[in-house]
Amino acid sequence: MIVVACPGQGSQTPGFLAPWLELDGVAEQLAAYSDAAEVDLIKHGTESDADTIRDTRIAQPLIVAASMVAAKQLVLRSGRRADGAAGHSVGELAALVGAGVISAEDAMRLVGIRGRAMADAAAQAATGMSAVLGGDADEVLALLDDLELAPANYNVAGQIVAAGALESLAKLAESAPRGVRVMPLQVAGAFHTSYMGSAVETLRAAVDDVEANDPTITLWSNRDGAVVADGRDALDRIVTQVSSPVRWDLCMESMAQAGITGFIEVAPAGALVGLAKRGLKGVPNVAVKTPDDLDAAVALLNGEAA
Repeated sequence: MIVVACPGQGSQTPGFLAPWLELDGVAEQLAAYSDAAEVDLIKHGTESDADTIRDTRIAQPLIVAASMVAAKQLVLRSGRRADGAAGHSVGELAALVGAGVISAEDAMRLVGIRGRAMADAAAQAATGMSAVLGGDADEVLALLDDLELAPANYNVAGQIVAAGALESLAKLAESAPRGVRVMPLQVAGAFHTSYMGSAVETLRAAVDDVEANDPTITLWSNRDGAVVADGRDALDRIVTQVSSPVRWDLCMESMAQAGITGFIEVAPAGALVGLAKRGLKGVPNVAVKTPDDLDAAVALLNGEAA
């Protein structure tokens, strides 16, 4: 079983779409995605600087579009789809497209709405996120509770992302237990927490008229690592995950239990393969960062030596 994983916010870098635009049909694909998301993806994916594409309104559509471009190229070159799909945070929208739950156009329309709504919610308070690396999980969670911070992402054993007020995040960095590193993340809000309540309601209204089909491949949810078989349930989880923790650790546990034999992260790749090396030890993996990485991904997908 080969799984395609779609990354979340923070994986974008300046100019990362440029090499993809050299492929036939990609410019037209991105132009259509830009219209649906109401974001100029070609401009921001080739010309804009790091600060510009850090904006949630821009970052989220860029990431989902890139994942869908890479995933389509992977199918075109291999002649088949992967056996399973999952997405980290906003990457779940691209995963739903790969699993046949929603159309690419609906995914881009929804990610445009999601990005704007989350940016608006983040503007209501001075909040942020920090990665907490190392330490005892129970001790870390107790400290977060004391500081009124929320665990927003459980990425892998020894890596939790804390979210909340900037003042509390600063106290976390000052009071971190011995052996624990606290690294501020370049995001403008406390995503996947109660601070995103208004964004949940906006997105809930937006999905009402979206047609949802049942997944045609195995689809894991980052809410709890469960395999989702109902399309409407999958779409509802996209809504509620905006204010709920991302349980990527449980996704990897579920993948391991399913006996996956390969893990491919599509563009803008790197972060999830890094987690897979720890959470899915021994499972071959490929990070598709540029079109040059497609050959290795195709080889893995088709059961050849990657």
